Amino acid sequence: MRVTTPRLRRLLPAALVLALLTACGTTTTWRDAAQPGPTASPTPTGPQEISLAFAGDVHFADRTLTLLDAPATAFGPVADVFQAADLAMVNLETAVTERGTPEPKQFHFRAPATAYDAVKAAGIDVISLANNHTLDYGQEGLADTIASAEEAALPFVGVGRNSTEAYRPWITEIKGVKIAILGFNQVNELWQRWVAKPDRPGLAYAQDLTNATGAIQAAAQVADVVILYMHWGQEYNECPTSTMKTFAGQMAEAGADMIIGTHAHNLVGDGWLGSTYVQYGLSNFLWWRNDAGSNDTGVLHVKLLGPSIKEVTFQPAYIDRKTGQPIPSTGAEAERIATKYAGLRKCTGLADAPP
Repeated sequence: MRVTTPRLRRLLPAALVLALLTACGTTTTWRDAAQPGPTASPTPTGPQEISLAFAGDVHFADRTLTLLDAPATAFGPVADVFQAADLAMVNLETAVTERGTPEPKQFHFRAPATAYDAVKAAGIDVISLANNHTLDYGQEGLADTIASAEEAALPFVGVGRNSTEAYRPWITEIKGVKIAILGFNQVNELWQRWVAKPDRPGLAYAQDLTNATGAIQAAAQVADVVILYMHWGQEYNECPTSTMKTFAGQMAEAGADMIIGTHAHNLVGDGWLGSTYVQYGLSNFLWWRNDAGSNDTGVLHVKLLGPSIKEVTFQPAYIDRKTGQPIPSTGAEAERIATKYAGLRKCTGLADAPP
């Protein structure tokens, strides 16, 4: 049993987990730690509010690697934001391994298993590993990344020991609402070498449209809310590409209720594609270097009322140039980032509100 204040997660028996995995995902049961067991108050009738928090790319390299000397405080004050949410998620953009051979590419990232300790201590409940760095150290590094995540009991999406696992959603139930989360990568670099296959470990890719569409459709059959976390876009482009827009439309049609994106190293706009909420880019978050134009970041808050999206807000933050930690913004800085973020919608083609 793992306690993450102020929530309590109860792990399911292995046999039940296996059965649920076969049925398209894992399930986590939530209840108030202050009212355990049979003495708990009756469940309130009617839909309840559920708070979700999403942020962008996380690395533990160079300046942020030293944060793992104290995993419990690695994320700094933004951890309070995650811990206050019913569910929080980021993209962990690194292999978690000390082995492997570098792949034929320019940038390589890897971190020790204490990276998972830091993520859990910050109150993050699930991570996406569908990105262009999880396989930086090859199949050996990927095997370690998966095994250590499982050992840490940290849910993840977007990778697996075969294509069935990679495209499988993580499913959790919060206040009676079943939420399915999936992760796909759309960055072209080495994708044919890295994509998961029936007999090969790897990542879930948007380029495999058959598996991607089928995974969303299947999730929509078993969950009340389907969330897709995407790694996509053109680096340093504040507007979504036509490829992103096309794929967002395909996934919305397949049954995605929310599409959350990252990868471009800067914020990209958000809005509504019919009844599907789309956020095209949440930028760097806990980041390894001062990246030109990318220190503006933030946390996306989505408030559900039952299975319906009630409210979406963006909380600005700024990446500290010394530590690499995202620090929640206040005053003029918060106003500047919020104004900039609101203006990014213009080039997305998305609506201000659902129909």
